[in-house]
Amino acid sequence: MPTIWCAISGHGFGHAAQVVPVLNQLGRLVPGIVASLNTTVPASFFHDRLSIPWSLRTAEQDVGCIQNGPLDIDVPATWRALRTFHATWESRLNLEIAAMRAAAPDLIVADTPYLAASAGRHAGIPTAVLANFAWSDILPSLDDNASEHHSLLQSIEHAYAAADIALRIAPGLPLAGVRNVVNIGAIAEPALSQRDDLRSRLGMRPSDRLVLVGFGGIPLKNLPWDQMADMDGFRFLVDGVLPPSSAQISSLSALPFSFKTALASVDVLITKPGYGTILEAVALELPVVYVRRYNFADETPLVEFLHAFGQGVELSRQDFVSGHWRPALEAVGAGRASTRRPSMAGAVEAATILAQYFQ
Repeated sequence: MPTIWCAISGHGFGHAAQVVPVLNQLGRLVPGIVASLNTTVPASFFHDRLSIPWSLRTAEQDVGCIQNGPLDIDVPATWRALRTFHATWESRLNLEIAAMRAAAPDLIVADTPYLAASAGRHAGIPTAVLANFAWSDILPSLDDNASEHHSLLQSIEHAYAAADIALRIAPGLPLAGVRNVVNIGAIAEPALSQRDDLRSRLGMRPSDRLVLVGFGGIPLKNLPWDQMADMDGFRFLVDGVLPPSSAQISSLSALPFSFKTALASVDVLITKPGYGTILEAVALELPVVYVRRYNFADETPLVEFLHAFGQGVELSRQDFVSGHWRPALEAVGAGRASTRRPSMAGAVEAATILAQYFQ
C-alpha cells in the first residue's frame, strides 16, 4: 500500500497543523495511502483531524526551541539541547535510517526536522521538506555566540540540503540551506462552527462575547484570573490550564469540543502568533488579540499576514500579565476585518506535487 513517512516537529502543534490538511488532500489523490507519523505530538491531536489511516511512532525528531511557557524561549537551554542532540547525531541518524528502511515508505515528508531529510537521503527514499520555516531560519536570531554555533548551524543546513524538494508554505521564511524550494499557498483547515451549542452549554447571555484563550501546544501555567472574572460583557474559554471556579471562566477540557471546533465557534481569540491558530483565525474571519514574543523569526510574517487579511490587535506582554485586556478586546471588536482574502490552497498544491511520488 502507498505509504508516506511524516517527520513532524513536536515544538508546539503548528507543524502538525500544517501536515494534516496535506495528508487529507493526499487521501483524495492517492487511493489507499497510509501515514506513518513520527513525532512527539500526542496521538490525541490527530484524532478527528486526520482522515486517512495512520500510525504513530513517538520519536524526537528535532530540538526546536526550549520554552519557559509559550511566550519565552530559554536561549541558553536551547543551545545546550542542540549540542546534546548533535553529539549523538550518528546514532540518531542510523536509528532513523533503519526505521525508514523497515517501513519502506514511498516518500518522506519533514515539517521541519532536518534529521529526517538527512536520513531519507541515506535510506535512498525521496524526501520533501514541507514547512513555513526551517530551523536554519530560526536559530540564527537566537544566536548569542556566533563563533561557537557556526559549525552547528552549518551542520543543520547541510542536513536540510539532503532533501529532494522543499515546499515553502506561505507566509514563510526563506528555508535557509534547503534546495529546490517551491512556493505554495497558505494552509488552513478550520472546523465547522458549533457556536449555538457552545454558548448554550456555557449558559451565556446573548450580549456576552466569548473569548478563547489558547496558546498552542505549549500551554500557559497561569492567567490573571481575578481580572478576567471581573471583565463584564466577556466570557472566557481557556485551553491548556485549569481555571479557578468562576462563572466568567470555563475550561475547554470540561466541554465536548476540540480546540479547532472551539476556535470556529467563539467571538475572539487571544493567542501568540503561531501558524496554526493565526491561519485558521484568518480563514474563519475571527478577530485576534495577540501577544508577541519578538525573538521568534516567523512571528513577523504571521503578524503581517493577519493584518493584511484578517483582524488583529496587539496586547503588550505587561498588559497581558496584568489582565489589562479590555481595551484590546474592545478595539478588535470595533475594528473592521480586511476585505482581502488570501489563497488558502497550500494543502491542495502540496498534495498535487507530492502525489507524483506515488505514481
